[in-house]
Amino acid sequence: MLSNWVSMTVFFDKHNPTSEKWDRNAPPSDALDYSPLKRISAKSLFIAVFVSMGGLLFGYDTGQISGFLEMPDYQQRFGQLNDKGKYYFSDVRSGLIVGLLSIGTLIGALVAAPIADRVGRKYSISFWTLIISVGFVIQISASHQWVQVMMGRWVTGLGIGALSLLVPMYQAETAPPWIRGAMVCTYQLFITLGIFLAATFNYGTVSHLANSSASWRIIIGLGWVFALVLGIGILFFPETPRYDYGRGNYDRARETLCNVYGAPPNHWSIVTQIEEIETKLRAEEAVKNGNAVQEFVKMWRAPRMTYRILLGIALQAFQQLTGANYFFYYGTTIFQSVNIDSYITQIILNTINFLVTFIGLYLVEHFGRRRSLIAGSIWMFICFMIFASVGHFALNRDFPQETRPAGVALIVFACFFILGFATTWGPMIWTIMAELFPSRYRAQGMAMATASNWLWNFLLAFFTPFITNAIDFRYGYVFAGTNVIGGLIVYFFVMESQGRTLEEIDTMYLEHVNPRKSAKWVAPPAKEIAKIRKAAGTDMEAQAEHINSAGGNPNEGVLPATTIE
Repeated sequence: MLSNWVSMTVFFDKHNPTSEKWDRNAPPSDALDYSPLKRISAKSLFIAVFVSMGGLLFGYDTGQISGFLEMPDYQQRFGQLNDKGKYYFSDVRSGLIVGLLSIGTLIGALVAAPIADRVGRKYSISFWTLIISVGFVIQISASHQWVQVMMGRWVTGLGIGALSLLVPMYQAETAPPWIRGAMVCTYQLFITLGIFLAATFNYGTVSHLANSSASWRIIIGLGWVFALVLGIGILFFPETPRYDYGRGNYDRARETLCNVYGAPPNHWSIVTQIEEIETKLRAEEAVKNGNAVQEFVKMWRAPRMTYRILLGIALQAFQQLTGANYFFYYGTTIFQSVNIDSYITQIILNTINFLVTFIGLYLVEHFGRRRSLIAGSIWMFICFMIFASVGHFALNRDFPQETRPAGVALIVFACFFILGFATTWGPMIWTIMAELFPSRYRAQGMAMATASNWLWNFLLAFFTPFITNAIDFRYGYVFAGTNVIGGLIVYFFVMESQGRTLEEIDTMYLEHVNPRKSAKWVAPPAKEIAKIRKAAGTDMEAQAEHINSAGGNPNEGVLPATTIE
């Protein structure tokens, strides 16, 4: 069993009619190449790493603001002066500066999908990096107007929110199915890398340029460099095979697949993927009725789509409600209160966050989504219970230097918490989002779920200062409770999708498979899956055939969506 987990080779014996492991339900074809492939090709690795720079930009902006709020020059320029002559940020002002980024990301996530469908994935990514760059310029050029900083972060958020949808979409449409989960997880990996880089840059500038605007302007300027590299570099990458094929670039789509898969054109994996793309695109074109509003309404009425949309919204919300950003947005302020060098503490936390995310890339493909997420919820619950108890009952919050062991304990359990988050809920929620929805509604469903993530990101960023001032470290008990709820949602509602095709995952939801038994569910033959999805209206090929039989009228040709409820 362990050898299968660590194998770097993918075999196709069950599809080869000359093999004893051949699946008898699969149609034979002696002309195809069934030779083993490398699990990770150089091209797929390069795409995973480079495109995920969209996540780096998100993490970089998230990590830098925590340090900015404590920088003397930043406080003097954009903060307020108290009765003692000291500059500070009020709860409202800090909440708006931190949180308005998330309002921008919410809007960006919602509008990115239709733009990407019109101009392409890679050109959309390039466009939104330009928007991010504009936001950085607005922030850098601010002198003493805190509202300008706030609006600059809002503009930056538009681009970051769009990339949070486009990067997983680009990766999911390009990745081989055997590494799809891990490739999508690299987006979260680069978020953690961005947070780590911001923490180290914060420490470097505040140590040497504390009383200069360079302490924060240099950091924002470096973010502009990252955006420039991604925005220009993505133009030299191929468009996703699905988008290219839909625009008539058949040879280019096949060439991209061959390069990413590391396979010849006649390999079984390439031929079947091209056939699937062609079938889906032809069917989608046939069922389009040109009315976006009607299509949106049909999405909610389609079998099990309301269930999946609400599940996606809940999972993205509870990714935020794990409490991770409590440390990343306000970590510098939190640990300054325990009289420990807060910038160094942030570097420690973010180093752990980045490094242990590599473990998550392994877990997602080898231990399953459900088990990993439930274990992560339990782990984070325990960490927050201890963190909140030590902070409230053992720490002297007025004179923290008198209870230094308690402060050290807070940092230790913050590290333990990040270990749990970065290996489970951090990367795996993005993978589930890419698998949860059928192709017909994937863009809309992912956009709504991602918008939920950004909405809760804003709510937590804005209200956290008010809550911590009112209940101090007892805020951790709130996150402990939400981690329990998140684990229960996974236990009762999320299907185990490890090793499943997207069609099989769709069928599991349509068939009302018990999520608690989904790991042992045996997929029916391909013809039976097609029959089930045809009845539900999520099989686009069946929809197209039905429309053609109705004389090409999409309104007459819509398959009844009530046959499987």
